[in-house]
Amino acid sequence: MKFSVRREAILGPLQFVASVVERRHTLPILSNLLLRLQADGLCLVGSDQEVELLANISDVEVLNEGAITVPARKLIDICRSLRPEAMLDCELVGDHLQVKSGRYRSQLGTLPAQDYPCIEIDENVAPLKISSDVFGNSLAKTGFAMAQQDVRYFFNGMLLKLSSSRLTTVATNGQRLATSVIDLPDLEEKSGEYIIPRKGVLELLKMIKTDGSELAVYFTANHLQVVTDTGTVTTKLIDATYPEFEAAIPGDNHNIVKVDRLDLKEALTRTAILSNETYRNIRMVVTGDNLQLEANNPNQEEAEENITIDYHGDDLDIGFNVEYLIDALSVMKSEEIVMAFSDAGSAALLTDPDDPDSRYVVSPMML
Repeated sequence: MKFSVRREAILGPLQFVASVVERRHTLPILSNLLLRLQADGLCLVGSDQEVELLANISDVEVLNEGAITVPARKLIDICRSLRPEAMLDCELVGDHLQVKSGRYRSQLGTLPAQDYPCIEIDENVAPLKISSDVFGNSLAKTGFAMAQQDVRYFFNGMLLKLSSSRLTTVATNGQRLATSVIDLPDLEEKSGEYIIPRKGVLELLKMIKTDGSELAVYFTANHLQVVTDTGTVTTKLIDATYPEFEAAIPGDNHNIVKVDRLDLKEALTRTAILSNETYRNIRMVVTGDNLQLEANNPNQEEAEENITIDYHGDDLDIGFNVEYLIDALSVMKSEEIVMAFSDAGSAALLTDPDDPDSRYVVSPMML
């Protein structure tokens, strides 16, 4: 195995695939990256057995094909330490990979490529072809609402639901919910529900470039795989039944607030500075054409701001986790958004007139 590659050509792909590699692992080989050199280029693979990342590099001089695994962090640190214009000359000699650049010489320990636990998926599954813009934006619109370490492990991920020529992405932590729907006329008869773990979603968001290119998405019984021109993410699925999310979306909302999205987001951000650091609660008082935001904390500090709104409904006095509101407002795009309430004890439904297929629900908090 022998090849030469520019530092700038290999560093980005190395950082991508190594992001899933843990520094300490019960299996030593999972601290390594798999390097597979073929006539058409260099393939890099990183895995933690839950998520596998693959990157292809075509801009490489292949002198002798082969495959080996090397310590991920050490190889990345070597590349980072070199100048941007540097060339790397790599050669497998015995059980070490020699890495040279200019006057620099190094030898990295290796483990056999055949011992690397690559994820295998059903090759007979037909892919769903979808625009990177459409798929990436749908993940971004909902991914923020995933739980992080919930005992209800299916909340620590995202639901992808295929039905009726539509793909629905859903994420919730039990206190907030985000959904987005994509129309897919070519979906044909595909249907099913797939729960992607949080780590897989985050890696997909890093890989997918919203540049209008086409993605191939493979749905299997145990895995989801997304393939682009330059890389692949393969993730195990969470084996569980996702809760019926439609029931959590309030429908009888006669109290309607229309407000400038940036005005509200900025006011919430300022007011939240003096909110309780543990509960992050903020009070919203809606009266006539005025929305008053109030926050305080145990140090007897407080903040207040008023915003002019277009409102139709009853006077309301309601509390929310301010970060949940800000997160939803951050992924919405319209200048003016709609907040709908049934009453002061019910969840708020946030919608974006420019994106009617996305909905955001935030449950109220005790004041």
